[in-house]
Amino acid sequence: MIKITIATVCYNAAHLLPATLSSVAEQDYPAVEHLIVDGASTDGTATLLADYQAQTASTAAQHHERVVLSEPDKGIYDAMNKALGLATGQYILFLNAGDRLHSATTLRRIVESLPTEGETSLPAVLYGDTHLVDEEGHFLRRRRLSPPERLHWESFSQGMLVCHQAFFARTDLAQQHRYDLRYRFSADFDWCIRILRAADEASLPLHNTHLVVADYLSEGTTTRHHKASLRERFTIMCRHYGFFSTLMLHAWFVVRALVLR
Repeated sequence: MIKITIATVCYNAAHLLPATLSSVAEQDYPAVEHLIVDGASTDGTATLLADYQAQTASTAAQHHERVVLSEPDKGIYDAMNKALGLATGQYILFLNAGDRLHSATTLRRIVESLPTEGETSLPAVLYGDTHLVDEEGHFLRRRRLSPPERLHWESFSQGMLVCHQAFFARTDLAQQHRYDLRYRFSADFDWCIRILRAADEASLPLHNTHLVVADYLSEGTTTRHHKASLRERFTIMCRHYGFFSTLMLHAWFVVRALVLR
């Protein structure tokens, strides 16, 4: 049975964590490892996580593994690198505090969507769609950018077509490509591209689940630091796609935004 690691990094997010923890605990797929990497919170998060580790309420949750690490870190992407070091599942998905898996059947349906075991090597990436929600979990809208039918590392030249919270990376591959701590707000964008490039170089398949994977909290770190994030993304795109191509693409982004307004 394929084991899936869900990694949640947080700091002083006790008001947001319950929804995330519940969405993982209620999964009817048994082979789940939930890693929570907390940056030594001071707001009651520790008590919340201790209770979560002790939970055995649901049948599925009895089979889930829960690991909590609480210590100071150098920011969200440093915490994500720590989670990569701890992960033991075949796939890892990063689900931030406040974000939720879309339904109780999400992980089971994702695994069921895979090609029959033995027919091919495990895909390097499993991906799907995301809905934007508010803190109460109310649906706001679909993302403006949608996952393509066939994903390739060059797909991200059009923007982050697959949300980080709907991007399952094969753990062995992800552990070879850690988050680049030079980027404070968009290291996830760079990480996804590097995972996809590594998959292409190794001729590993990518798998479109055709499912809504996560309900994504609309107000996140990238949203709060929008301009700084955009500057980082421009630098990242130049690194992967070249300066001239990136410049032309951004000119097209401006035109596209005006047309879709």
